[in-house]
Amino acid sequence: MTARSVSERSQNAALPWWLLSVAALIAIMVLVGGATRLTESGLSIVEWKPVTGTLPPLTAAQWTEAFEGYKQIPQYRELNAGMTLAEFETIYWWEWSHRLLGRVIGMAYLLPFLYFLWRGAVADGELKRRLWLIFGLGALQGAVGWWMVASGLSEKVEVSQYRLAVHLILALLIYSAIVWTVRRLADRPPNPAPFRLKITALLLLALTFLQLYFGALVAGLRAGKVYNTWPEIDGAFIPSAGRLFFEQPWWRNMFDNTLTVQFEHRMTAYALLALAILHAIDTVRSRASGETIAGAWWLVAAITLQATLGILTLLNQVPIDLALMHQAVAIVVLTLAVLQVERLLPRRREVGRAKLAVPVGQPG
Repeated sequence: MTARSVSERSQNAALPWWLLSVAALIAIMVLVGGATRLTESGLSIVEWKPVTGTLPPLTAAQWTEAFEGYKQIPQYRELNAGMTLAEFETIYWWEWSHRLLGRVIGMAYLLPFLYFLWRGAVADGELKRRLWLIFGLGALQGAVGWWMVASGLSEKVEVSQYRLAVHLILALLIYSAIVWTVRRLADRPPNPAPFRLKITALLLLALTFLQLYFGALVAGLRAGKVYNTWPEIDGAFIPSAGRLFFEQPWWRNMFDNTLTVQFEHRMTAYALLALAILHAIDTVRSRASGETIAGAWWLVAAITLQATLGILTLLNQVPIDLALMHQAVAIVVLTLAVLQVERLLPRRREVGRAKLAVPVGQPG
């Protein structure tokens, strides 16, 4: 084996580890973002400085200037009037850490990616396009983050739940794309399965994203702090239509009405668990591969745990520890749903570089 072939193998082996590291950082950032939301810290930095904002205030004068900027927005005047500088520093560090982690993720993705491109380790056309797309989505995420923050700086005391949901879903879409890409880098034999298993796996993934979107709306509206009973909500398992759809036009209730948003989040959870159980039973009855059956039942277990944590979080009025555990398991559910779809859908081998052509009769 030549030194060049050893180097190429090493680079190809490094690709999955690089992507997994970035995915882990994104998962951590989602949790830090959740903590930032729960501690009401997201509006503590009222400017977007992609480069100079990397450094936090370093002097007393800089801290005072940052605090004075915060005092100009409605959240301070209506919710935190009288806050001390020390209290402001606490929420500032949460938001600064969240933004710094975003910058770290950008560099952790871009610099190794450029190196792999330079070394020719990403010669496969489809893989290269996907990696550039992921980078583009990451760049867009930074702009979406500021777009979200800006919604709470002038008229509202909090960010728009619509923009918060877009920000979260985009982060999880990037995360899912990376997990999918890592799996497709592996060379595995075909996994034949009935068409209906593929459909239900896709439905599970779509329903998971829908549930995550509803969860972001719940967080944005603080809907988890009201109607803190289970299985009843507002005195019944299914609230009256008059309570669910009193705003006009009717569809605004699905995004703005705290009762409706929490109700749809609950009902989607039930639907997700039921579909996951049916999918798992079907994998057994269809005599699917062991990996497929195991993946289906792991998904059922994760969704069950997620639902349990959701109920406990609700009943205890959203304590930060339970809320973050609920969010962390949501990422696990999403990961398992992505993996189940990936193992069931047709695939081709994706490698970090194009295969070398070897003439017939010549050893390769």
